Amino acid sequence: MVGNDFRAGVKRMSATAGNATAVDVLIVGAGPAGLFAAYYAGFRGLSVAVIDSLPEPGGQISAMYPEKQIFDIAGFPAVRGRELVERLLEQAASFDPVYLLGQRADRLERIPGKNERDSFVVTTSEDIVIQAKSVIITGGIGNFTPRPLPTAAAFHGAGLAYFVRRLDEYADRDVVIVGGGDSAFDWARALDPIARSVTVVHRRDIFRAHSGTVAAVQASAVEVITNAQIQRVVGDANIHAVEIVTDDGAVRSVPCQRIIAALGFTANLGPLLQWGIEIRDRRHIVVDSTMQTTMPGIFAAGDINDYPGKVRLIAVGFGEAATAVNNAAHYIDPEQPVFPGHSTDVAPVAVPV
Repeated sequence: MVGNDFRAGVKRMSATAGNATAVDVLIVGAGPAGLFAAYYAGFRGLSVAVIDSLPEPGGQISAMYPEKQIFDIAGFPAVRGRELVERLLEQAASFDPVYLLGQRADRLERIPGKNERDSFVVTTSEDIVIQAKSVIITGGIGNFTPRPLPTAAAFHGAGLAYFVRRLDEYADRDVVIVGGGDSAFDWARALDPIARSVTVVHRRDIFRAHSGTVAAVQASAVEVITNAQIQRVVGDANIHAVEIVTDDGAVRSVPCQRIIAALGFTANLGPLLQWGIEIRDRRHIVVDSTMQTTMPGIFAAGDINDYPGKVRLIAVGFGEAATAVNNAAHYIDPEQPVFPGHSTDVAPVAVPV
């Protein structure tokens, strides 16, 4: 196991700016699809580097919901986000991938090769250079920023949070959650047995959250206030209460020491927009059935890609990652078949240390 802290045991690249490292496959994005791709590329005997702009692996799971239960992973009736990332890191660790964390994949240069099989040079925001025979983009939604809650902005880090990293920080607290989507109701459900009280405030009486979760929250001790907004936050160095105003002008004060603003986030693909690959609506990378982009040798898997019938689930991303890796292996060496054989028939090939 990687351990209780899923960041432990990760081999981080220590190259200095300007130095270059060469790998078979560069994976851009260390979320679930990227971590599974790192394992599967190792299984195919390929050396791997993984880059992510976040300071730790796990993508949106680590940044936004490490304590949330995930219910649509094959083989797990339910798995906490943190544990899923730990398991994926453990799975990939036997092939010794290198992680470049806290930096973006900024510039891409295509190096002409034989038989139209180009290789690539990617320079990071820290000026580290990676030479790769193929690139797999698993960047989720790209760089994301939470939508702010202006009335509580002064208490950011002093009671206001946009993501719940540890449930125990909310034990025996009065918690107000702002929002009507899946995150708002998932956190309400998770915190109900832990917090002193939980109140959900939403500006409408229609919710974006899954109907089953909404029903479970409404049947719990959580109070749901609709057609309402937070008008004012009362506090000094810390939050003491919030004033909530409803559409009819009524104002009530609710005890509160913690606010969770689950208002969604804005995202953009940043430097990827300049890489010369087709991107639809500046959000999703167009791929074919092999997960290859419009630039041969560059593939994409997970939430970031798009094709007819696309379904954005972690489970789907795992399959796309395997498809991308197998086709990348064939791109790198046409003598290698796309289908590698079943793992029960072929012993994995470890990358030499």
